[in-house]
Amino acid sequence: MRRLALCVLAALAVRASAAPVDVQVWRHDTGDAEMAASRRAVERFNRSQDKWHVVVEAIPQGSYTESITAASMVGQLPCVIAIDQPTVPNFAWAGHVRPLDDLLPPAAVRQLLQGGRGTYHGKLYSVGQFDVVLALFSRRSQLDALGVRVATIERPYSAKELYDILLKVKRTGRFRFPLDLNGKGKGEWVSYGFSPWLQSAGADLIDRASYLRVDGVLNSPAALGVARYYAHLFKDKLAERNPADEKSFEQGRSLFQYTGSWKAREYTARFGADLVVMPPPDFGHGPKAGAASWQWAITRDCPTPAGAAAFLTHLISAPEMAEMSRATGLIPVSEASAALTEHYRTGGDWRVYFDFAARYATPRPATPAYPAISAAFEKAMADLRGGKEPAEAMDEAVEAIEHDIARNNGYGFAQRKTVASQ
Repeated sequence: MRRLALCVLAALAVRASAAPVDVQVWRHDTGDAEMAASRRAVERFNRSQDKWHVVVEAIPQGSYTESITAASMVGQLPCVIAIDQPTVPNFAWAGHVRPLDDLLPPAAVRQLLQGGRGTYHGKLYSVGQFDVVLALFSRRSQLDALGVRVATIERPYSAKELYDILLKVKRTGRFRFPLDLNGKGKGEWVSYGFSPWLQSAGADLIDRASYLRVDGVLNSPAALGVARYYAHLFKDKLAERNPADEKSFEQGRSLFQYTGSWKAREYTARFGADLVVMPPPDFGHGPKAGAASWQWAITRDCPTPAGAAAFLTHLISAPEMAEMSRATGLIPVSEASAALTEHYRTGGDWRVYFDFAARYATPRPATPAYPAISAAFEKAMADLRGGKEPAEAMDEAVEAIEHDIARNNGYGFAQRKTVASQ
């Protein structure tokens, strides 16, 4: 008996003195403020318990996607990876990340705004701490001088009203191009910024009921109306086709700028109380805005999913999201975390961005086809800026997307449809 007791005590002593198990995390390098805030979040997690020890490797942003793609092909991914939310379905379809529904506390997930979640086939695969949102910026003094009303959540500009305002302002001769569309932005900006116009009009990039059909959706009458609207902004010289820089609004050369809340801190410092932050235009079904930024996922290769899940649960807690928001200025993705911040709490000077995210955020299509969808839509919008006929531009995008979906056997959606019909 005495020997058994000694063995038990020895086992307990070994367990008590065992070092925490490492949880490997990869993320991309971003701005100094976000990286510093991320390091502090990791330190707080590691200090808060003695079972897990998070180790982060930061990879240069320019090579990050290639690094995680290469590692996924040879089964060398770490436990946790940062992923741009629109690409989450592609990683899930390929089997590189695992569902989080049974790993994270349901209450912690329920609190998240749409911009804090990444899904595929109805399952949760990623969570995030922050989001950004689209907005229409202007200056109150200039609007007052021109007799232009300020749009609000209760009364956003309709697309027609905004167009009429731009024509009126153009005729005054005070602004050569009244609207800055963040025209130097390329790549994902185009889909992020302008597919919400489709959704506001009642169209979309793809039929989300099946994630298989694009014809009749991206080239529907509603979508063609948006395409014509976008093309006429350049044809009528209300927006500059090929701007030389990104400073048109801040230098007073444009009355409006349509861009993201990532400009909040810079524009607040520059314009103060004269800055006006308005909803995106309403094309008939209410303003819409893109949802979700970089998020965290747990890989299939992770040997310690419980430790990875504990870390993600820590990151999406209200205090941690509030800390990240305070450091970066980004929108926290829960009401509880917003309440802990100076800017996004009720009555805060940036509360409008949180309200936009809560009310208007629409996730990009949750399909592995999204990279192909985004690329085809970007080309269509570039063609429209260049003067191509809208129906032709949108039909070409439809053909490219449906070809990609067919070539990849529906990315799993076709198979699900077939099984369901048997």
